[in-house]
Amino acid sequence: MSMRFKLFVMMALEFFIWGAWLPLIFGYLPSLGFSPAEQSWILNAFPLAAIVGMFFSNQFCDRNFAAEKFLAFSHLVGGLAMIGLVFTKTFWPFFGLMLVHCLLYVPTISIVNSIAFANLKDAQKEFGLVRMGGTIGWILAAWPFTFILVDWDQVRAANAQGLVAWLGTVLGSGLTGEKLKAATAWTYGVAGIASLALAAFSFVLPPTPPKKSAGEKLAWLEALKLLKHPFVLVLWLVALVDSFVHNCYFNWTGSFLGTSAAAGGVGIPGNWIMPVMSIGQIAEILTMFILGATLKRLGWRATLIVGVLGHVGRFAVYAYFPGHPWLIIAVQILHGICYAFFFATVYIFVDAYFPKDARASAQGLFNVMILGGGALLANSICPYLGQHVFTAGGVTNFHGLFLVPLVCGLAAVVALALFFHPPKVAKNP
Repeated sequence: MSMRFKLFVMMALEFFIWGAWLPLIFGYLPSLGFSPAEQSWILNAFPLAAIVGMFFSNQFCDRNFAAEKFLAFSHLVGGLAMIGLVFTKTFWPFFGLMLVHCLLYVPTISIVNSIAFANLKDAQKEFGLVRMGGTIGWILAAWPFTFILVDWDQVRAANAQGLVAWLGTVLGSGLTGEKLKAATAWTYGVAGIASLALAAFSFVLPPTPPKKSAGEKLAWLEALKLLKHPFVLVLWLVALVDSFVHNCYFNWTGSFLGTSAAAGGVGIPGNWIMPVMSIGQIAEILTMFILGATLKRLGWRATLIVGVLGHVGRFAVYAYFPGHPWLIIAVQILHGICYAFFFATVYIFVDAYFPKDARASAQGLFNVMILGGGALLANSICPYLGQHVFTAGGVTNFHGLFLVPLVCGLAAVVALALFFHPPKVAKNP
């Protein structure tokens, strides 16, 4: 097994774990009887872990543990915590297990990058292909559920003859309603098994010793100083808004897709919700291929604006055309534009505009907003908006709900257009 293939598999397993449990958790928590406040605490375990990672755990782990050993330990304990969630139905144990998993999982997102960069011969040329394994892993996480979230009683009743007929019956017999919510627990089992697999796989990864002399002890303080530049401050705040909009998508899309057309949703069978959402990651791979050419043609500001407009377009279709399932499915491809043209462009922008010794701090500064602040804001507000403000008589007003991130996205576009004016630098996009 070549080194690059090992690193590719590592990335695929890393993001398979996250992709397995995230899309359906937002509809699952209400089914357990958790209040919107309790749901927010559980959902915010991940962004809280991202913020802790910025200020403590990433630097601590980087300097005190061999990367592959920390990866193995984190995924062993985190995987067991995930498996525990399959059988947990009360708030405090659920929150505790999710917090344990997230506190150990989030630092590994940086750890797998460190392992890859330390062991690739030409990281600039090879890292993109290795990191693509993460996107493919997220996509693959969706597909086991076409067979897991199936109404087997319906399949047996159909008594289909022959493999092709049986397979067609299985794929067309997705769970719905309360049965779907109950079966969603197994998403944590799949994530936990993948986590344990990565823990075991870590022992075949190359040794990557700790960085004993790694940078500033309080690098985050240095990062905050970057906000004195107006163009950095504007982009940082827009990153918060766009991350909020991005996490509204994850909070509400699964329920929207699974809700019947009569109740204002799309009516997609439960076993096809995650595959439909995975179309966005497929589009992400394709969009990344044209990102460089797009930056050269449009420049930083226009590319960032197009990225935010991707969210606006998707939510506009959600709000105004919910009765057109194939249009809802097709609009998932905008996820690639949303991710590559905004989030990936932000990271490239930081690499271009800041000196080498400040880049890590600047990337961490934006990660606080992208993985932490925006998600924290969305996960705190979305359950309340979805279950109280825009729900009456058990029916959700998806039109009104989706106008919230749509308007926020338009405000971010205006802010970029009017106030984002980075200075010219020698290194052009």
